[in-house]
Amino acid sequence: MGASGSKARGLWPFSSGTGGGGPEAAAAEQALVRPRGRVVPPFVFTRRGSMFYDEDGDLAHEFYEETIVTKNGQKRAKLRRVHKNLIPQGIVKLDPPRIHVDFPVILYEV
Repeated sequence: MGASGSKARGLWPFSSGTGGGGPEAAAAEQALVRPRGRVVPPFVFTRRGSMFYDEDGDLAHEFYEETIVTKNGQKRAKLRRVHKNLIPQGIVKLDPPRIHVDFPVILYEV
């Protein structure tokens, strides 16, 4: 499938910056979060919304309008998808927070 997060950009925020051996390197290899410039939190608190607002203020993933088509003298109703005048939902707060996709932790339930 596709790559996601920082791996796709070539930046892996949880990799160690030291290449030497020894007990310091072994301890750094076992650490969950290795500070490298800036500390990356393991949780995600917001995400980009996948829904849209229309002119009436309704919120949905897709909008359709009913159109009347006359064919061979018969009126028939068809649904046509609306693409114009839609406003993206924006940033959505996650409750509860999620674990970041690039955070290298194995979840195990006993």
